[in-house]
Amino acid sequence: QFPFGRRLPCDIYWHGVSFHDNDIFSGQVNKFPGMTEMVRKITLSRAVRTMQDLFPLEYNFYPRSWILPEELPLFVAEVRMMKDSDPSWKPTFIVKPDGGCQGDGIYLIKDPSDIRLTGSIQSRPAVVQEYICKPLLVDKLKFDIRLYVLLKSLEPLEIYIAKDGLSRFCTEPYQEPTLKNLHQVFMHLTNYSLNIHSGNFIHSDNVNTGSKRTFSSVLCRLSSRGADVKKLWSDIISLVIKTIIALTPELKVYYQSDIPAGKPGPTCFQILGFDILLMKNLKPMLLEVNANPSMRIEHEQELSPGVFENVPSPVDEEVKVAVIRDTLRLVDPQKKKRKDIQQHIESCKNKVNVRYNYFMCYRCQTLEHVSEANEELSDVGPADRPEYDAPKGPEAGLPSLCLKQVFPKYAKQFNYLRLVDRVAALFIRFLGVKGTTKLGPTGFRTFIRNCKLSNSNFSMASVDILYIDITRRWNSMGIDHKESGMCLQAFVEAFFCLAQKKYKSLPLHEQVASLIDFCEYHLAALDEKRLVCGRG
Repeated sequence: QFPFGRRLPCDIYWHGVSFHDNDIFSGQVNKFPGMTEMVRKITLSRAVRTMQDLFPLEYNFYPRSWILPEELPLFVAEVRMMKDSDPSWKPTFIVKPDGGCQGDGIYLIKDPSDIRLTGSIQSRPAVVQEYICKPLLVDKLKFDIRLYVLLKSLEPLEIYIAKDGLSRFCTEPYQEPTLKNLHQVFMHLTNYSLNIHSGNFIHSDNVNTGSKRTFSSVLCRLSSRGADVKKLWSDIISLVIKTIIALTPELKVYYQSDIPAGKPGPTCFQILGFDILLMKNLKPMLLEVNANPSMRIEHEQELSPGVFENVPSPVDEEVKVAVIRDTLRLVDPQKKKRKDIQQHIESCKNKVNVRYNYFMCYRCQTLEHVSEANEELSDVGPADRPEYDAPKGPEAGLPSLCLKQVFPKYAKQFNYLRLVDRVAALFIRFLGVKGTTKLGPTGFRTFIRNCKLSNSNFSMASVDILYIDITRRWNSMGIDHKESGMCLQAFVEAFFCLAQKKYKSLPLHEQVASLIDFCEYHLAALDEKRLVCGRG
């Protein structure tokens, strides 16, 4: 452990909270730049909403959300309109502070006029969401699922999901929310850090019982009731892939800022905690994504008033040890070296076999040539083969991987969703200065000019007005004032506006896809022209 950093290079750097070291020039770091910011409740909600605008049916696994304080008037107006159109609608909303964790500051309300809502949001931005009133219950208790997801690589995108997770239970029997029970956190909130303080919390040595269980034990219960567990897993995998597709565009902007292309730097990977709630009909709903999921495998037990000791937690140990062990197996730098050497050995053996066959084909060759071939074959025999090439390699005694690759394995099913990724690539191309995350007015004008988007109906003066209006509005929301200019979210909004102007009769996702194709075509032609000029 190096609290003040380390100068000597390492194969793997394991940071506690976030990517924070600009002096790493090689190896791998267990955090992505910007990940902590990207999974905050407001940023996550914005990223998912962008995808909901493009693909509403594909992204219906995230509750309807409003960002406060900026969308408070919209929240009030939309709730009033929905109540007027359906008087029987009796909604409940859950308010989550943007930077909160472990259930801190979360509460339920029945109406936007709630005084706690309007009184606190100015100093503490929040997300308010429709509360899921009909969750799946086990033993009459509400629960959520913590699944561990390894983002092994951003470019190319590589995602793994742990085959088992944790089911975290409330400690009071569930009842649908009413004005009388809204404040009962042990009934409505599944956060472990809250429920552990309940007198009903059960620490169990059995992974099938207690207030924290393995997800696989819950799946067994559901399967015994006749539930389609295979479809449930398929839906969860789909949810995870789609969520990460929503996050990757901005992650790439952060990545190129901290680790510019062409400069020495580490590669990154990260374990994420996905919190998922199952509805009564087994539809999975995304609650949030945690950039720093707890990896503790013990809990505190009070021996006497004020005296605590750490006690092992079999459930945590079974799930979390496997996740970290197998993450290290997947990012092991020695694995690539072993693979390269194995390929070299196989290549040598193939060459030897070819030569041996060549010699045998020509009977006029002397026995000396055959002898030479046999000697070379023996050079790569079992006696000289490295230990890791033996049948029992360094992983022979380990269990099979608990992490299952889901991307690029299922890439064909989801690649059509990666439109904003392509928009981000355009944004990054025109950033100009390496290390920045905001696009200046000159860069935006260059983008318009190079992609041939200006014409008699859309002059460069109109381009400047569009840039100023959208940038000013996004900056007024408190989006990162460290740099001036247009952030990616603002650029995406501007891009959508341009797409709607140019392709009026199409659905939004087709408008955006058509404009991306148009821009990429003109940029490819420009690159080809520059290449020809360079050769000249």
